[in-house]
Amino acid sequence: MRYRWLAAAAAALLALGVAACGGGDNGSSSGGGGDLSGSIAIDGSSTVFPFAQAAAEGFQGENPNVKATVGESGTGGGFEKFCAGEIDIADASRPIDEKDEVPVCEKAGIKYSQILVANDGIAIVSNTDLKIACMTTDNLKALWEPNSKITNYSQLGNQPDGTPFPDAEVSLFGPGTDSGTFDFFTEAINGEKGDTRKDYQPSEDDNVLVQGVEGDKSGLGYFGFSYYEDNADKLNLIAVDSGKGCVKPAKDTIQGKSYTPLSRELYMYPNQAALTDKPQVKGFMDYAVSNSEELATTAKIVPLTSEQQATSKDELTKAEGQ
Repeated sequence: MRYRWLAAAAAALLALGVAACGGGDNGSSSGGGGDLSGSIAIDGSSTVFPFAQAAAEGFQGENPNVKATVGESGTGGGFEKFCAGEIDIADASRPIDEKDEVPVCEKAGIKYSQILVANDGIAIVSNTDLKIACMTTDNLKALWEPNSKITNYSQLGNQPDGTPFPDAEVSLFGPGTDSGTFDFFTEAINGEKGDTRKDYQPSEDDNVLVQGVEGDKSGLGYFGFSYYEDNADKLNLIAVDSGKGCVKPAKDTIQGKSYTPLSRELYMYPNQAALTDKPQVKGFMDYAVSNSEELATTAKIVPLTSEQQATSKDELTKAEGQ
């Protein structure tokens, strides 16, 4: 499943790091050139997890005396730990919440920067036996809104091409409430973050959602695009029509935002004090941003555009006070 690439990624990214030592911007892509030591604690989004894990593998390949641990407790769970001072970097599939999370960090004296590291599209998928080619955003809302009365897909009527939705009992899988994917999807589709029907099978682990949809002939769910890419032979990818035709998530449709409204940006939030006081954290962030395209490709996440990467480098430079 999702972790099978890590051994290969470690070797590939070690080679990447060695190559980067000779030609990075101000040497930042080398991540310290092997002189760093200490620990780095990273947690948060399961969508960002493959990118963060790939970055940790490559960075530790260059800096064997650094121990980087990467968790995936969900964006909300990551911010909770981050604002409590328990981790150095929070991975997030949405911006930090101005109402509920920013005040907690402020009260704790936690300062941070928001660094864009990759792009993503929320994939709508079904079991391969469930023949759904495209859903409108209205279809998705009718299916997922609070107190939805849809218990059989056929109640949705016809798909955009006129084909009736299958006559099959609804069986839904989706992220839990700590997930940034849950927050983004519910706001984009239902109009309010957190608004959703309750009778679905939730998990903070996207691999569990993949297995659920794959193992249920009536299964339909949503999660980060990279998890679909890693399991494309086992799932049916459903296009989304927001009023301009059916569009599937792909590198070009996500980067160009034509896969709407489910394209989004992915972030890392480094603790400002950790950037200043822990050279290994600064080195890791330099490595992750300088090598973001290669890391995203390795992790099967949609990379930044050249303009986005330039902005991220500028933001990180400002955060580091260089």
